[in-house]
Amino acid sequence: MPFEVPPLPYAYDALEPHVDDQTMRLHHDKHHQAYVDKVTAALAGTEHAERPIAELIADLGSVPEEKRAAVRNNGGGHLNHTLFWESMSPTGGGEPNDALAAAIDAAFGSFAAFKEQFEAAGIARFGSGWVWLVADGDSLAIVTTANQDNPVSDGRQPLLGNDVWEHAYYLSYQNRRPEYLKAWWNVVDWAKVGARYEEATASRN
Repeated sequence: MPFEVPPLPYAYDALEPHVDDQTMRLHHDKHHQAYVDKVTAALAGTEHAERPIAELIADLGSVPEEKRAAVRNNGGGHLNHTLFWESMSPTGGGEPNDALAAAIDAAFGSFAAFKEQFEAAGIARFGSGWVWLVADGDSLAIVTTANQDNPVSDGRQPLLGNDVWEHAYYLSYQNRRPEYLKAWWNVVDWAKVGARYEEATASRN
């Protein structure tokens, strides 16, 4: 099956005022589509063309060297954005509950402390990249990646990621990345993130 941009699970304007309609249209329809087109072209006719994108990004060493950069950058962009759209909801916000809430408290001290550290990491990420909450062994961690790199390449399971490329926020927030990072909590789908955490926990057992 060729790589495809998944449809948004909500309307383009559903996340306003925190993420605006025009940004969603450009980000989903143009940027994500470009990543899909380029990774598809790079792998056309190879044994890797039918592999799941998460499997490819987790095992970049298996990709021929001459195609690895294209897969890392564009395949990573496809994987990252697929996770990103699914991590947001017009009914998002609030706080996690159950197992994820307990794990966040154990790793960071409190949910408020976690948000503060996550935002600080996103602000500190130089240039383009992502800030992530990951399952790292038996604990949780906050990491950042450059460009379209994904934590699965380092053996970590991404639970939540925020895109800090300027195209994700510039139309509404201009150079105010801290403001974007803070507003984004209002659309995070904690039920989805919690389900990812449960899946990651189950896979370790």
